[in-house]
Amino acid sequence: MPIKLSPEATRQLQASIKRYVAENLDQDIGDLKAGLMLDYCLKEIGAVVYNQAIADAQSYFQGRVADLEGVCYEKEFTYWEPAAPHPGADPRRSRRGSAS
Repeated sequence: MPIKLSPEATRQLQASIKRYVAENLDQDIGDLKAGLMLDYCLKEIGAVVYNQAIADAQSYFQGRVADLEGVCYEKEFTYWEPAAPHPGADPRRSRRGSAS
């Protein structure tokens, strides 16, 4: 999946590349060379960074949902379970479901 950038992000990145080359390599480059460098970085380096970011996100979310059942589980079919008897009540009679 190719990485697409907005025109504004592209302009800012090209300006950053031009500044980096000027300050660190003592060369002035124009927009064409900065654009070529940006294209190279996006195609060659961007995919590696993108894939690692996806792997990191997957790991993060898998860790969060690993215990989802334990954290969010609600016991099912509990309506007809016998209620705890009150002190002094006849334990043979359930409060729910009794016909009387």
